[in-house]
Amino acid sequence: MARSDSAPDATPKPKKQGRIAQIVQVYKVSKTVDPAIGWWTLGAFLGVIALAVVVGLVTKLWIYPILLGLPFALLAAVIVLSRRAEAAAYRQIEGQPGAAGAALSALRRGWYVEQQPVAVEATRGGDMTSAALVFRAIGRPGVILVAEGPTARAQKLLAAERKRVERVAPGVPVHTIRVGEGGGDDVVSVRKVASVIQRKKPVLNKAEMAAVNKRLKALGGVRPPIPPGMDPTRARVDRKAMRGR
Repeated sequence: MARSDSAPDATPKPKKQGRIAQIVQVYKVSKTVDPAIGWWTLGAFLGVIALAVVVGLVTKLWIYPILLGLPFALLAAVIVLSRRAEAAAYRQIEGQPGAAGAALSALRRGWYVEQQPVAVEATRGGDMTSAALVFRAIGRPGVILVAEGPTARAQKLLAAERKRVERVAPGVPVHTIRVGEGGGDDVVSVRKVASVIQRKKPVLNKAEMAAVNKRLKALGGVRPPIPPGMDPTRARVDRKAMRGR
């Protein structure tokens, strides 16, 4: 009897985390930032149950309102948990180097997002807590440049990067955003970056996006080096938390 040449892989595959386990994990992580998340989630659940009880009192039909209210109560609890967890995730990265890049990582599929900053300007001592960083994403609305850091340096870096993009991709829309709090047409809080970008009008198709991305990739050699000890990609939004699963 012939033996098979391919032996079965003895390495056990990692067990996929269940939905309930994911929700519990999101709750535990978010609770460290938002201690009231459990009360808000419980309140949403009990609120829908209470509404179902009121409907039962009015209609004098107890079973059906409660049976129908239970899944809606669970749904309401998950939605509230998801919203609070999303806010907690953004609160964790606010003010950290790389927060703008983390916000871009929350974009849906169909975007070319650079994991590393495309432009960096640090202080002479290499202190990245006050550095200016620019991150880039390419999608149907065009090229998105998102900057963080001190206003003057961030604006200067954005203007320089915009010129570079327009030089190699003429005619392609370039949108600039600064992450921060306060006034200004181009200033957006880190938690609103993805939603602001996704509302922009689409003008490019997939082929044009790929061509623009290829052109901009060729600019890689002129990016300033990132000082040692700083990893702007460590700041990340918990995407499971944002989806509530």
